[in-house]
Parts: sequence; structure tokens; C-alpha cells
Amino acid sequence: MAKKKILLLSDDLRMSSGVGTMSKEFVLGTLNHYDWVQVGGAIKHPDEGKIINMNDSIRNETGVEDASLTIYPISGYGSQELVRELLNREKPDAILHYTDPRFWGWLYDMEHEIRQNIPIFYYNIWDDWPAPQYNEFFYESCDLIMNISKQTVAIVNDVWKKHPPKDWQVTYLPHGINEKIFYPISKFDDEYKHVENMRKQLVDDNIEFIVFYNNRNIRRKMPGDVIMAFKHFCDQLPKEEAKKCGLLMHTQPRDENGTDLPVVATTLAPDYKVYFSDRKLEPNQLNWLYNMCDVTINIASNEGFGLGTCESLMCGTPIIVNVTGGLQDQCGFRLNDKFVTYKDYDEIKSFHDDRKWKDNSDLTWGNWVKPVWPSNRALAGSLPTPYIFDDRCRWDDAGDAIKAWYDEGQDKREEFGLDGHEFVMGDESMQSTRWMSQNFIDHMDTAFDKWKPRKRYSIFKT
Repeated sequence: MAKKKILLLSDDLRMSSGVGTMSKEFVLGTLNHYDWVQVGGAIKHPDEGKIINMNDSIRNETGVEDASLTIYPISGYGSQELVRELLNREKPDAILHYTDPRFWGWLYDMEHEIRQNIPIFYYNIWDDWPAPQYNEFFYESCDLIMNISKQTVAIVNDVWKKHPPKDWQVTYLPHGINEKIFYPISKFDDEYKHVENMRKQLVDDNIEFIVFYNNRNIRRKMPGDVIMAFKHFCDQLPKEEAKKCGLLMHTQPRDENGTDLPVVATTLAPDYKVYFSDRKLEPNQLNWLYNMCDVTINIASNEGFGLGTCESLMCGTPIIVNVTGGLQDQCGFRLNDKFVTYKDYDEIKSFHDDRKWKDNSDLTWGNWVKPVWPSNRALAGSLPTPYIFDDRCRWDDAGDAIKAWYDEGQDKREEFGLDGHEFVMGDESMQSTRWMSQNFIDHMDTAFDKWKPRKRYSIFKT
């Protein structure tokens, strides 16, 4: 039986963005089942106008003898003319869109034309409540919406409630971390020498406890608050102990969309060790980085998934996360000793409310995480995004979470981190590439089986 061909619209999978990285993982993970064509976007693409045949390289990389992948690089977000050309040239069996739909509004303006012949699938990364009713048109223009967080499933269901979708049309499909790239490295492994060398390159010899930040320097990622959290933690220690602690920030130290982090560190935390790593790393080098650190922190006020903390868990390094968005799924939340499912979020909505959940004995979480509850919820917005909640935690609460991991001691951190590794690898979380690839196949095959072409016209009796 001939494989179905999927036309993917997303960041170029050869790029290092989160969307590009995940695009690569699920494309390579499903090449045995689908053929792929990608419209690969970038802000200013160096290969714009070219047609990149990836067949030889991906066949060598994956061992799939009949693997097929062609990339059409573009700058920006494409056009209706380009998609029409590719529909005629490549004759895909479906379109899969993966990124913010409002950047690709032209695609949804032509959904009536596309869906007469093939379905539109969407991989949804929405961050937070309130339900974005302004996205209703986008969601109802899709035949299948796969969502990266349990909360996002509930959000889409709320938006789509006027015309309730069928049970196969809105699904839960979390990101998957590549377990062949990110994994725990024991001090007894030969590879550990690379971990030690990287440690020598990035921090002082006397540093014994490292807090790791691996996010962009943008406002919603709260990098300045991470520095303040680290300061609050160090302020609680005897001076000699504080000298042996370091915050390692793998990010651009200065960014117009964020802040001037070296100034923040030297001015507001002058007595403590804040280090910056801003060079691009290969995936194996990033694995060494996670393995050399004691805890990874992400207190972003909006977060669709949180790749950095999930990669950290895959490496066996415990985490601190703000209880918002997809970060909730990495906590392994249980209610009355049962894992919380995406269906539970239709009622729960979110665990962000500390007054309801922080000290609720019915709610427990994995030993690999110290959750930090937001102290306030603000309504943010812009012209493209009229409203969305901004869940901000207190930086001193985050600092107390760092202290809690410090007090656990190295042996417990390693033990609990390995429990986190087992969690992200397991059936409950489904946060490995093995699970993500299989979920893509299962969900899209179900949609192919049940999909019916859109009628050319709708007839109404008056």
C-alpha cells in the first residue's frame, strides 16, 4: 500500500527553533509510515527559492529505505499561490499546520477550497486561558486538532463548543524528547569526561551546585526573575556555601525582546555567581549541559510545553516549574492518587490557583519537580492576541524551591531526577519521541479513516 503524503507548514525542520526541532522529530519518527513535504519557514531564509531533496540524508539517518522528504524553504509565512502550486505538484493527502494559526491566516481563508479534496490537520501550541474565542474560525477550519498540553485540549473544546467536534477531532499529543540524544550520564560512563570538560569551560572550579536556565531571553520567560530567585536562594545560605553555587543561563545575555541580563546580574545580584552560555550547541553538547547541572528552572508566565525542562528530565536532572500551561503536564499531577488526564481538564481548567490547589491534600505530584504556584494572574493582550492570561509566580517562591532542591542533597536529586526520566519515558506522560511519533500516526490515521470531504456549498432552507 502506498504511503500517504503530508504537506507540513511550519518552521524549517533544519532550524533550531522549538517548532523546527519538534517538526524534525515527528517527521523523522513517522517516515516509515508517511511521505513528507515541508514548506519550511524562517524569518529570512538563506535557501529561499530552492527545492531541497532530503531523501539520501534521511535514509542514511533513519535506516528507512523508502523515506521521502522534500523541503520548500520560504521567508515568512508563505502564500495561497505557493500552497496551490504544491497541491498540484506534490498532490498531498493532507495538510498539517504547526505554529500560531494567526501568522498563516491566508491558509484558513482558503480552507473551503482545500477541504473539498484533503483534510487540514493542526498541531496546536496554545498557552493559556481564557478560551480564545477569536481563534474559533481557525479551529473550526480544521479536521483534526492535536494539542501539546492537557489544558490546551480543554481550551479548544471550550472554543469549539458552539459546534461540538467529534471525539476523534480534538486530541492530546504532547511533545516528545529524543531519548537517543538526551539521557542520563553516570559518573562511571566514559562520556562523563565531556560533562566534566564542559563544566570547566562554563563555571568556576569551586562551584558545587548549579541552577540551569535554558530559555530565550524574552519577557514571558521571566529571565530577570530567575536571577532574583537565585539571589533569594543564595541570601539564605552562609557566605561560604553561597560562593559554591552558580546560576548558568544558556541564552542570549542581551535581547531587545527581553532584557540586559548581565546588568541585572551585576547590579541586583553582585555578590553571586551568574554565568552565561550563548554559543549554539550541538544536541549532544546540550545533553552534557543538562547532566552537569543540579536542577533546571522554568518560571515562564506563559508556556505551551516547556522543552527545556522536559529535556532536563530526560537527562535525569530534576526541575522547578511555574504551574501554568503545558508545564503542568511535566509535574505528574495526581488527584486522589490517579494521574490527571486531558479529559479531567474540561472540569479542572487549570491547576494555577494556589488558593485551591497548593495545599490541597488530594493533589500530589512527582518527586522530580518542585512546582511554584503563580501568585497572580493578569490579563495580557495585543492586537493579534486580544487577551490571554499571564500567570506570574513570585521570584522569592522560586528561590525557595531552589533552596528545597539544595537541601535535598546530591544523592536525592539524582534519585528523583531518574524518577523523572522514567516518567517522561513512560506511558502516562507520553513525552518521548517514540510516543510522539506513534501518536501522530494513530491520530492522523484515525482522521483519514473518518474524514469526509467538505461539501462545495452549504444549502439552507428558509
